[in-house]
Amino acid sequence: MMKQLEEFLAAIEPPSPELFEKARERLDSMAIPRGSLGRLEECAQRIVAIAGTMEPELTKKTIVVFAADHGVVEEGVSAFPRDVTRQMVANFIRGGAGINVLARHARAQVMVVDMGVDADLEPCEGLLLKKIAHGTKNMRREPAMSREEALQGIMTGAEVAADLKAQQVTIVGTGDMGIGNTTPSSAITAVLTGQPVESVTGRGTGISDTGVTAKIQVIEEAIQLNQPDPADPLDVLAKVGGFEIAGIAGFIVGAALHRIPVVIDGFISSAAALVAVALNPRIRDYLFAAHRSVEPGHSILLQWLQLHPLLDLSLRLGEGTGAALGISVIDAGVQVLRGVLTFEEAGVRKAVR
Repeated sequence: MMKQLEEFLAAIEPPSPELFEKARERLDSMAIPRGSLGRLEECAQRIVAIAGTMEPELTKKTIVVFAADHGVVEEGVSAFPRDVTRQMVANFIRGGAGINVLARHARAQVMVVDMGVDADLEPCEGLLLKKIAHGTKNMRREPAMSREEALQGIMTGAEVAADLKAQQVTIVGTGDMGIGNTTPSSAITAVLTGQPVESVTGRGTGISDTGVTAKIQVIEEAIQLNQPDPADPLDVLAKVGGFEIAGIAGFIVGAALHRIPVVIDGFISSAAALVAVALNPRIRDYLFAAHRSVEPGHSILLQWLQLHPLLDLSLRLGEGTGAALGISVIDAGVQVLRGVLTFEEAGVRKAVR
């Protein structure tokens, strides 16, 4: 699998700089003041460059929610019990969660991938069963997973992206579900960015000040015990990560390989993006940051990834909810490019510059 991952990473090409500039020329010729639609224009440019056409269509949109449980929940790092992961997956399948509502608003489908939920889920429409194990191990006591399991998680995510490409999906969003998963996300962020654990750790599902202090200690002890190598993203993922984080990281790799734009959600998705970009910096060009989460580590991640979030709505739900909103914004930018007439086409006099 490692050889195949290396081949995937080596095959990722940058978006077209020629089409990026051509889209800019088209936007500048439109019958509106130059640059007056701001970041909608930037979104359109980037989509053109990624899609490889001046007439992109975001007709098939999918938000993929990767789900898994975490052994570190034993340390009391979450306000919710572990079995809520399974219950929320059932709600996603039922169509009654926040992500389902916002995905319908964005005209996107929702797909759930079981990477490591601590339950034997029944096969059903909208659910992919890709379980590696019934949750990770407690990273405060031992590595969260083996290197082989981390690699399996990445390759599984890449396979999901390849399947969506075969279905002609034109844009994807990332989502997550896993009680306790802000803890491994904070650990990954601290190791790969070099920031102190206390600077990248927040309340997650809403724990108290005392809970945050204890959570910081758990993460620090996990890093001290496992000694993840910041120069080896796979080692970091294996020692202090999660199965859903591995899946999202691989999904991002696969999407970039297949030239599919990826709208990343909040803190957990961005931690996975950190792993993917650490594997190949070129992947960054395929990422759109949907929003800025209230989790303190998220701003640090966005700065490291050099991504400017489209929205800042104080969201902290996860599930891909921010990604759904981001997809709507990006689609608006594409519609501007495709629909607004140029000065010449509209018969409007240009401004005197």
